[in-house]
Amino acid sequence: MQYPSATQAFKQGAQSVLPLTSGIVPFGLITGVTAIGMGLSPADAIGMTLLFYSGSAQMVVMQLMQNAALPVTMVVTALVINLRFLMYSASLAPHLGHLPRRHKWPMAFMLSDQSFALCTLKMGAGGLGQQAYPYYAGTAITMWFGWNLSVLAGMYLGAGIPEDWSLGFAIPLSFLALLIPGIRNTAMLGAALTGGVLAVLAVDLPYNLGLLTGAVGGIIAGLAIESRQKQHAVPEAHTEQNAS
Repeated sequence: MQYPSATQAFKQGAQSVLPLTSGIVPFGLITGVTAIGMGLSPADAIGMTLLFYSGSAQMVVMQLMQNAALPVTMVVTALVINLRFLMYSASLAPHLGHLPRRHKWPMAFMLSDQSFALCTLKMGAGGLGQQAYPYYAGTAITMWFGWNLSVLAGMYLGAGIPEDWSLGFAIPLSFLALLIPGIRNTAMLGAALTGGVLAVLAVDLPYNLGLLTGAVGGIIAGLAIESRQKQHAVPEAHTEQNAS
């Protein structure tokens, strides 16, 4: 649907992404607990969280810090883990690329998996129009606050969080809630299945490359299926024209 104003689009974006924060809260709690457990001060832990805004990269870098790895190793590792955001930004560029830098740069920093998935569904359906930016801003800012508050809570709750809660299980569930409504055709289904299988098979690759492998493989599979469907559609169209 087209929102009549930027304010309404922003509010709707925030409301739409709010249920998905349930998936990042457990991860944020774990990140906060881990940061304090390895000896970081609260100021260092929250400063690191604000700088990274990437739970997976932050967790891996903290592990590298414990192993006394070189700083350049930490930087390169974080960059490799976050390579998926290059694909995300390329996908959003047709809708948000016209914005001035004062808008693009803060929103690029706040880009998250959940915001990207939700906005891609909306933008792909053509339901945002001129209100794409405020809608995205609503999702991004809500996720940013949700993540940082979760890490902050984890820092102060510490060992008070029972291990048998299995908090990490909520994270994949939130992504499944985004994935299933987005599968609208055979190409998307093929991309989802291929990406999922590859990600599982490559789960033991270092530096979280299994996720990137699954993403690239899913994209290639989806494009291949779509291309094949178009090739089959052309002869059928010619056959119908000749018959008429």
